[in-house]
Amino acid sequence: MASVSLPFTSVHLQCQAIVRPVRASVSGKPSVSEPPVKTLSEKLPLKKIPGNYGIPFVGPIKDRLDYFYNQGRDEFFKSKIQKYQSTVFRTNMPPGPFISPDPKVIALLDGKSFPVLFDVSKIEKKDLFTGTYMPSIDLTGGYRILSYLDPSEPKHAKLKQLIFFLLKSSAKRVIPEFEACYTELYDTLDKELAEKGKSSFQTVNDQAGFNFLCRAFFRSNPPDTKLGDDGPSLISKWVFFQLGPVLSLGLPKYVEELVIRTFPLPPFLVKKDYQRLYDFFYHSSGFVQDEAEKLGISREEVCHNLLFATCFNTFGGMKIFFPNMLKWISRAGVKLHTDLAQEIRSAIRSNGGKLTMAAMEQMPLMKSVVYEGLRIEPPVPSQYGRAKKDLLIESHDAVYQVKAGEMLYGYQPFATKDPKIFENPEEFVPDRFMGDDGERLLKHVLWSNGPETEDPTTANKQCAGKDFVVLVSRLFVVELFRRYDSFEIEVGKTMVILTGSDQPVKPVGSRIVQV
Repeated sequence: MASVSLPFTSVHLQCQAIVRPVRASVSGKPSVSEPPVKTLSEKLPLKKIPGNYGIPFVGPIKDRLDYFYNQGRDEFFKSKIQKYQSTVFRTNMPPGPFISPDPKVIALLDGKSFPVLFDVSKIEKKDLFTGTYMPSIDLTGGYRILSYLDPSEPKHAKLKQLIFFLLKSSAKRVIPEFEACYTELYDTLDKELAEKGKSSFQTVNDQAGFNFLCRAFFRSNPPDTKLGDDGPSLISKWVFFQLGPVLSLGLPKYVEELVIRTFPLPPFLVKKDYQRLYDFFYHSSGFVQDEAEKLGISREEVCHNLLFATCFNTFGGMKIFFPNMLKWISRAGVKLHTDLAQEIRSAIRSNGGKLTMAAMEQMPLMKSVVYEGLRIEPPVPSQYGRAKKDLLIESHDAVYQVKAGEMLYGYQPFATKDPKIFENPEEFVPDRFMGDDGERLLKHVLWSNGPETEDPTTANKQCAGKDFVVLVSRLFVVELFRRYDSFEIEVGKTMVILTGSDQPVKPVGSRIVQV
């Protein structure tokens, strides 16, 4: 992954009584097909990249104010596409002065030009994880973490190999630990709903997600250690010190500009919090540290990398994506809920009542729903790369020349909602990726810093945990519909709330009913 932003969108979830049996059929064909896309053999005109960076200092500040306040992120990009009549153009990206030494980028905002960012033979990824600036390495123990390394750097392959080792060693624990942690989550929600009529999904999801990762990866349960239940709050503060310059807190414009976008926040303010996290991971990850020493990586360096991979990359993704999945599935309506519940429960019954990988392979609608969630609102919206050499980059309509050393920026939601690739791209289409036609569209699902049809290796920058993230996202949907027939949500600004009716809500068998 090349860049991460954490828009902790909140969702209000209202559980409704569904007492009728679940009966539905699941279609094996997608409701949409892939529209024709121009082939590379067609002649496209060579054009100069439109746009400009404005007056030094003034231009970047103006673009920043438009991006965060005057227009908002999506409208900022849409307005420039309209202005230049091009999905490829020059602009400035936040944070700009004084944090970013050079905010100039070439934006790639369509599904054809965007994938060049994955080609490490053409694009360098060194120190570009957060974009046009890099947080202090004091926030990561004095080390440049794997996410900031280019594949050409010697340590990249070794550190990524260690992440693969961690994932492989935890494979047998993932399903049982997820079931255990998210059963606890839903038990907590049901209890709070019964007692208070509402419950914060975000809070319990954060705790369940962090506990699950630590139990699955490291066989360690945080509440049983000195860390206790403080992990998620410590992580949020630590991540904010890294991403603050590209986040919006909802504060008055000039307060935000002064506090988080003028100068970097000093790392010493979170040093004690980070040390608590580090101590937990150091004492829990001895078996990975042993493996690291065989590769010539110090125990300290691999521990800082494990902390980052678990807390920033994986936990951060779950914190964003799970509430987003609830939002999209809820909005799709009861028909989808009924189909999912039937498919999921039927597959589990046919596999002896146990949730297994084989059972999930018999859930094509559930798998498509997860891919559609990753397409329509990818948890990592921004990717960056620097041209290693002079390049020709193609959009659907033209070819553009990029000079060596120029920074490229891709806003992924525009690439994965490209109307020249996807029909009804702004709509959540649950069965979009079902059937042969649907599977052919998977190459355009790009959330992992690479196509869904390709695999991460030590030689590329595709997310090492790509398959793991897809698996836990599937588990999230499965556990939801093993327990509930249907639900509704309300989108809020600050947290995820589950709201019940005036009467207690209890799970009965595989349904939720009002009593």
